[in-house]
Amino acid sequence: MITCVPAGSLADELELAPGDILLEVNGHRLEDIFDYQYYMEETDVELLVRKENGEEWILEVEKDEDEDLGVTFENGLMDQYRSCRNKCMFCFIDQMPPGMRKTLYFKDDDSRLSFLQGNYITLTNMSDCDIERIIAYRLAPINVSVHTMNPGLRCEMLHNRFAGEALGKLSRLYEAGVEMNGQIVLCKGINDREELDATIEALGRFLPHMRSVSVVPVGLTKYREGLFPLEPFSREDMEDAIDCIEGWQKRFFADSGCHFVHASDEFYLMTGRPLPEEARYDGYLQLENGVGMLRLLETEVREALSQTCLEKGAPRKVSIATGELAAPFIRKLSEEVCEKASGLSVSVYAVRNRFFGERITVSGLITGQDLIEELKGKELGERLLLPVNMFKSGEEIFLDDISLKEAESVLQIGIDVVKSSGWDFVTALTGALRADRLEESSGSGRGADSKSKYRPYEGVNE
Repeated sequence: MITCVPAGSLADELELAPGDILLEVNGHRLEDIFDYQYYMEETDVELLVRKENGEEWILEVEKDEDEDLGVTFENGLMDQYRSCRNKCMFCFIDQMPPGMRKTLYFKDDDSRLSFLQGNYITLTNMSDCDIERIIAYRLAPINVSVHTMNPGLRCEMLHNRFAGEALGKLSRLYEAGVEMNGQIVLCKGINDREELDATIEALGRFLPHMRSVSVVPVGLTKYREGLFPLEPFSREDMEDAIDCIEGWQKRFFADSGCHFVHASDEFYLMTGRPLPEEARYDGYLQLENGVGMLRLLETEVREALSQTCLEKGAPRKVSIATGELAAPFIRKLSEEVCEKASGLSVSVYAVRNRFFGERITVSGLITGQDLIEELKGKELGERLLLPVNMFKSGEEIFLDDISLKEAESVLQIGIDVVKSSGWDFVTALTGALRADRLEESSGSGRGADSKSKYRPYEGVNE
């Protein structure tokens, strides 16, 4: 169903209206957004549309190859979202308390969202037809939650008797040349040590079409009653994982010129090891999994400082609130900015996670109530800076539905939401970067270059 027809769009010229339903393109019934965009690439298109009054219109259109109707559909995917059929022993959604907003409990395992939004999928929800469509439409990259290449262990970890069999779909995607990225959620005593070593070796056979693999430690909240008894990693465990990963990086780089497998930033922060140099991230293919985010931030902050003239101004005092894990790193970066910006003073506060439990130390899982509890009565200066990942996508709402305005009211301070780039970080602290320089740097090109011909959209996930 069409919900919006912008003036001047192709749909507007065709006299389509909100409430109309697009049934077919060139005689093909539409299953979802991919069918629509694939068939709309033709220059001569025949549309079958059911008007709101029940009439069916056939419209013949001559258009440019990259032109579509320009409308907004009722559902961005043009189909129902597919939920996860697994019962993974490490699932974070199973570890959330009741009473939160409904969308936070939706377990997505939809291959289409893997392409459109970068979500990771287990392949257990995919039919042969799904695989064939991915290959035919050249949808890439597909992001796969692998966890282990041991079929029996994967069935156990995902609590799905078909989970091991689903690994065969990796071979089909590889043989068709479909680009992939992999993810391993590492669980102590389950898929670490020898199992991790074997999994990395097995995934290396999918190079070059599998471009990268991230390894992230399992997140454990305090809400695990009745769930599989997972244990937190010790520093020694994490050191062992880093040694395994970095050993494989050397082998892969010698053989193929890429490092392929990467440990998330958490491993380095929790062991005190220095972050890998920028070249070892292979172009930051796994930023969304927390791989290289801090190295990229540090690099961009230093670039911003080297290219910006920070003139002496009035004294300025601001504060930053972030997760406990990254707070020391953010404090160090703030000190570097203060050295260049005369009169600037920055206080960095680490927010303890009482809501999910103190084992959760990342900024993206900080609630409004924990933020307020931590900062009440503290000296916050002129402005409080918060990372954008504390908020619901596109909205100024924390995970617990407390709004930014409510937090400002309670803490009696103005809050600035800071985007993830180093340029945004320096600008928020100093206010000194020119707007045109900031625009120029907002897509610095360090991340993965998407070759997709399809447009991303805001989907169901938070």
